[in-house]
Amino acid sequence: MTRRRRTFEVFTLSFLDCICCGFGAVILFYTIVSAQSGVVRVEKTDAMTAEVDRLKEQVLTGTHNLVVLRDTLDQTRNEVASASEQTNLVVTELATRKDQVSTYDSESVAQREHIEKLKADIRSLEEGNKRLRAASDERAPPGQNVDTPRKAGADRRYIVGVRMRGKHILILLDVSASMLHEDLVSILRLRNSDDAHKRAAAKWRRAVGTVNWLLSQVPQGSQYQVFTFNTKAQPLLPDTGGKWLVSGDAAQLARSMQTLQMLVPANGTSLYNVFSATRTLTPLPDQIVLITDGLPTQGQTAGLRKYVDSAARMRLFDEAVGQLPEHVPIDCVLLPMKGDLQAAHRFWHLARVTDGALLMPAKDWP
Repeated sequence: MTRRRRTFEVFTLSFLDCICCGFGAVILFYTIVSAQSGVVRVEKTDAMTAEVDRLKEQVLTGTHNLVVLRDTLDQTRNEVASASEQTNLVVTELATRKDQVSTYDSESVAQREHIEKLKADIRSLEEGNKRLRAASDERAPPGQNVDTPRKAGADRRYIVGVRMRGKHILILLDVSASMLHEDLVSILRLRNSDDAHKRAAAKWRRAVGTVNWLLSQVPQGSQYQVFTFNTKAQPLLPDTGGKWLVSGDAAQLARSMQTLQMLVPANGTSLYNVFSATRTLTPLPDQIVLITDGLPTQGQTAGLRKYVDSAARMRLFDEAVGQLPEHVPIDCVLLPMKGDLQAAHRFWHLARVTDGALLMPAKDWP
């Protein structure tokens, strides 16, 4: 019996199992590879995210620092501008100071020259006083009738050079605080003392004695008036304002001298007001005798500044002189203050241009 040949089949169950296993292995391999690459991508993504976050933080920090730097730059620019402005101010102030120094140097030279001129004028006045004293030793000036002596048994000295020659004689007496003493420190001390000490001040007693002597020398037939002044001007006797007093009235003269003894020096000095007051008399005076100690400290009214320098006082003096009536001789009796260098020259010039005289009595007069 013939053997049946077995039919050969390619796709058997075993072959299919192998094929399936192979495909399964490939899929498993692909899955493993894909999973591994996903892990790697996640790790790389995390690293890049961390790097991005770090860079963002750096950007934020840089932005903050940039704002701070801008603020610092603006502040620095402001400080530079302020420093530049201060520098300009300093340069301007320095230039001003240099100009002031130049001006002060010029004024110092002018003042030295003026002082030398004043010294020459003083020497000339001293020589004239010596000649007048020599002449007065031989005989007293005519018309010099002295009513009261300085003290019992003593000879009264005369004011040489002042001749009471007018028909209407006006005496102007300075009653400001500076009439208490020649020295500023002593003036401040006496100004705070009581009225009795002020009236007893040596310089003030000389001024009172001078007025007493002048009143005793008013010629018969002449008329007189006495004005006192500090910052304001007023007649010595308040009820005689605008009137002339008769020289022969003994009671009126005694009343004037008694009122004079009760005056107390105080306040500043205004020549402007007293020179203006000379025009209130009718008729105008034909002789004025001014008793004072220096240049004025204020004009018609008190100024804004508390202290007045020498240049301002000279300007006030010149303004006051403009208030005097014209063509009237001005005799100046000066009891000078220490340090008031301009006063002697200004009053000497006033007396000279008005045909008057300037006198500075000795400290022991009268």
